[in-house]
Amino acid sequence: MLKRLDHVELIPSDFERSLDFYTTVLGGELAHRYAIDDPALAEVAYVKVGDSAVELLRAPDAQAQVQEGERIGYRLMAFEVGDILQVLAELSGHGVTPSWGPRETPAFIRAEITDPDGNAIELRQWRQRP
Repeated sequence: MLKRLDHVELIPSDFERSLDFYTTVLGGELAHRYAIDDPALAEVAYVKVGDSAVELLRAPDAQAQVQEGERIGYRLMAFEVGDILQVLAELSGHGVTPSWGPRETPAFIRAEITDPDGNAIELRQWRQRP
């Protein structure tokens, strides 16, 4: 039935800032970027990250939502990494520090960072896959 998670769509408050974050800071590859002729959406950028992607949508009239604490619905996106300590050191060079962790378990090490809009991103190094 389902094969894999293909992509996550985000509407950032600052399209260019988020595009820079997902490409320059996280090392994603800009695969597509194009304008859209739609009253609600102006542009799409498709950023490949490993074998999935983050799709950024420029929505000029989008409204921000207050998001404090845990809530029903979207919580975070998660990326597998090879060496989490090395990744965190590289991100630190871009001014990105963990918002949580790293925490170690027998099965994995994980930490969380946030994108420029505060969307949570999990980084996970597997030691033993379930």
